[in-house]
Amino acid sequence: MRIAIPTNEQSMDSEVCPSFGRAPYFLFFNSVTEETYFLDNSAVASQGGAGIRAAQVLADHGVNALITPRCGENAEEVLRKAEVFVYRAIPGTARQNIDALLENQISLLREFHPGFHGHEA
Repeated sequence: MRIAIPTNEQSMDSEVCPSFGRAPYFLFFNSVTEETYFLDNSAVASQGGAGIRAAQVLADHGVNALITPRCGENAEEVLRKAEVFVYRAIPGTARQNIDALLENQISLLREFHPGFHGHEA
């Protein structure tokens, strides 16, 4: 399974970024090979639609699961069409969240916000 997590730093020990679309980085983790890599989030500086652009990047990278504290409705639509499951992050590091997902200890994210459309709340 290919897992993505928005992070504040390029480290497995980074806290999960509270903002999906405006996270500085995305951590990609392959649960089969345990390969890890980071990608700068090019959508972070977007005037609007950062979540949609970020979701498309994850889909393009073949992600099967996203772990995030929150996600907008428009980004969720892109992720759903790409068959990416969205899980609610738990407090802690990226590593702790990956472990929790692999041990079936976190649940699917069920609530998606309308989005900020160019401004932070």
